[in-house]
Amino acid sequence: MRWLLRVLFAAGLLVAVYLMSRSGFGATARLLADAGWKLLLLVPLHAAPLFLDVVGWYVLVVPRNRLGTLFFIATVREAFNRLLPVANIGGELAGIRMLTQRGTDPNVAAASIVVETLINLMAQFLFVSLGAFSLMQLTSSTSLAAGMKVTLTVAILALAALYLILRYGSVFESIDTLARRIAAGATGSRWKARGARLDDAIRRILVQRRSLAIALAWQFSGLMLGCLETWLALRWLGHPVGWPAALVLESSTQAIRHFIFFVPAGLGVQEAGLILAGQVLGIEAEAVIALSLAKRMREVLFGLPALMMWLDN
Repeated sequence: MRWLLRVLFAAGLLVAVYLMSRSGFGATARLLADAGWKLLLLVPLHAAPLFLDVVGWYVLVVPRNRLGTLFFIATVREAFNRLLPVANIGGELAGIRMLTQRGTDPNVAAASIVVETLINLMAQFLFVSLGAFSLMQLTSSTSLAAGMKVTLTVAILALAALYLILRYGSVFESIDTLARRIAAGATGSRWKARGARLDDAIRRILVQRRSLAIALAWQFSGLMLGCLETWLALRWLGHPVGWPAALVLESSTQAIRHFIFFVPAGLGVQEAGLILAGQVLGIEAEAVIALSLAKRMREVLFGLPALMMWLDN
């Protein structure tokens, strides 16, 4: 697995460098230089949408943890997924461990993150749907509209299936049954019990419809506020766009990074998504590459301190 992740990381890096070279290193560098210190404001700005996302997670964790604790854990989770050569589930595993270390029952910790991930996918669906609607309004392309409808229909069916499986199935107990067949009998029985308890903890959260709706609203609000980063960055880079175009760029980037989640740090994936969306919107390639680099700068400056604090603990 580590070998595969390293190969994917290297491949993504090569794709990113290739796309940057196609847009022109010099032109991109000039845009970044012209924007200057203002791009550093993206670092504290990111705390706002992340905080809204954390409030949604806070609703799902019972007993409640302090918001500050969950914010720190969420920052580490994001840093894991954005900065380290791991698949995008590495941060979630780290989050479970950190919650458990702070006294939360392991099943409750794991269940809250599993359900929070499901809610985040639902919020992403609403966000991407709104972005797709904005894109259709901006381009008036019937072929594009038809493709978007098919894609969104498949996505909502997949989300509904995932919800039903978690709500009524025994996913983790089934996984542990497989582990029992592979491992020794005593070890397998222990894992089976853990899997059943985790399934029960997930169901206890999923029956709380009001909490799920509140969490969904907070996380969707965080995604919408995150568009401000794209909107401001492009203005500072000398290529201002309207809010609908910023929404299209942000939602398309989020969609492709979640769909191709197995590429560590989304290297190459983010750049390709921005270039494709930029071409449809008529934004120059050097501008969207500069936007991608500004976002990655923010990811490093925002996430690296959290990783360093996590390593010190």
